[in-house]
Amino acid sequence: MTNRAENVTVQIKYKDVEKTFSGNPEEVWLLMNKFFNQFLPSFEIANKLVLNVDLQRLVKGCENIISFAEEGPYLLVPRNKLTDNETLSLSLLANYVGCQLGKTENGGVSKEELQTKLGKDAKIASTRLGELVKNGIAVRTPDEKYSITTFGVVQMQKDILPKIKAKIGS
Repeated sequence: MTNRAENVTVQIKYKDVEKTFSGNPEEVWLLMNKFFNQFLPSFEIANKLVLNVDLQRLVKGCENIISFAEEGPYLLVPRNKLTDNETLSLSLLANYVGCQLGKTENGGVSKEELQTKLGKDAKIASTRLGELVKNGIAVRTPDEKYSITTFGVVQMQKDILPKIKAKIGS
């Protein structure tokens, strides 16, 4: 009988990273420890720099501000209490949330729909949409529609939704 240990293979999968270690148990143990000590702290630090949207928190933050009907998303805030950019951003956010919840078909909104929600002429709507694109809040899609960016969603959560709530006393 021999004391020689059999080789082992360990596969680790963490989010998008996959690593396989093979060798005797002691070598594999050391390699795994090295992996966890080197990779995970830097991954966790880098992960803090990634913009992520917490849909549950976002939906809670949108209560009494947006709503959904069979026809699509609606803004519950009177237009006269919002700036043009807030109205457009909120409309794009409502469409994003609706898409995430399966209430709307896609994440894009046409310029004409946004102009209607804004209640202003095409030139003003176009200018304001250009400002939102320039500031990274919105993006123009290949099919000539507008969509809110992840950065825009985070900005809405952090800055704009609290301002809107303060305006409406919610």
